[in-house]
Amino acid sequence: MDIATIIGVVLAVALILGSIVIGGGNFMSFVDAPSMMVVVGGAIAAGMISFPLKNFLSVFGVTLKVVFNKLDSVPQIIEELVSLAETARRDGLLALESRLGEIKNSFIVLGIQMAVDGTRPEVMEDILRTEIDAVATRHRDGKALHDCMGRFAPAFGMIGTLMGLVIMLGDMSDPSKIGAGMAVALLTTMYGAIASNVVFLPFAEKLGFNNKKELLTMEIIVRGIMAIQSGENPRVIEQKLNTFIPPKLRAGDKNAA
Repeated sequence: MDIATIIGVVLAVALILGSIVIGGGNFMSFVDAPSMMVVVGGAIAAGMISFPLKNFLSVFGVTLKVVFNKLDSVPQIIEELVSLAETARRDGLLALESRLGEIKNSFIVLGIQMAVDGTRPEVMEDILRTEIDAVATRHRDGKALHDCMGRFAPAFGMIGTLMGLVIMLGDMSDPSKIGAGMAVALLTTMYGAIASNVVFLPFAEKLGFNNKKELLTMEIIVRGIMAIQSGENPRVIEQKLNTFIPPKLRAGDKNAA
């Protein structure tokens, strides 16, 4: 579970609500169902127009990954690859087949299985990199969908405000209601800004960050498996893979601080 995402959303909402209370505002005056319908419904409708239905429906699963996605520890991945390299160097590549059951990362399993099966190096690398490209495409679509709704939410907020102004100005028989009507009209702009800057755009950025971390992990795995397949020294493999991470995270670096 990504605690930072939860804390960030809770903090943003708390700051908004706290500002309302400190400013002496009435909380219920900031609640307006039609305004919410215009902003949320409009952003969803825009997303459905912009993307195929199958891609749009995946937004719910992608959103859950923002909170519940657990990224692999890169130092642990490197340690596991080095351990596999030691086994391969000591007992041969075929000995790795007995260790497949203890490997949790499916991408490592894919690479090791191909190495054990005697797949040619160029074919192995091509398959692994194709898998990386497929993952990157799926992640890019999820981020693009959140970016899309983040762009359209404020626009629908403005549309709702204009609708409210038209309704208000269409009946000015009671001047005392103009202030309240203006306040309600402006709520949709506020809802659009909140939806965009608290949910959609931050979630898109988190998806982009997770994507970069996962692709880096997969790149490390590809290089590690190719090195294992070619019979390189485990210590050389460890040093090579450690260049991808900061010195303080390198498990095998005695000089790391």
